[in-house]
Amino acid sequence: MDLNPPPEENYANPRTCLFHVLFKAASLAFYILSALFINNFVIIFVVTVLLAALDFWVVKNVSGRILVGLRWWNEINDLGESVWRYESLDQESLARMNKKDAWLFWWTLYLTVSKASRKC
Repeated sequence: MDLNPPPEENYANPRTCLFHVLFKAASLAFYILSALFINNFVIIFVVTVLLAALDFWVVKNVSGRILVGLRWWNEINDLGESVWRYESLDQESLARMNKKDAWLFWWTLYLTVSKASRKC
């Protein structure tokens, strides 16, 4: 009988996880609750779009890279065409990533999109 079970894995990047969830929750909560306090659709729309843009920036540039090792950017080639470049970690590096961080990243992406699409 093992008296000292292995410690549960904690979040490796708790601040990044917090801001990842915070920006998603802010845009979704503002969109849902703003109709109770604000009658101007334009203000609701503009603030919601700004919050969603901040969320996208955080996911693309910060939490995607730190929590799951994703990176993407846009380049213009010599022909003037827009080309998207995607990078992710190799399998060995992915195996070393924190499982809780990755779980939080993917599930918050899934849940916020599925909740927002039901609202529309």
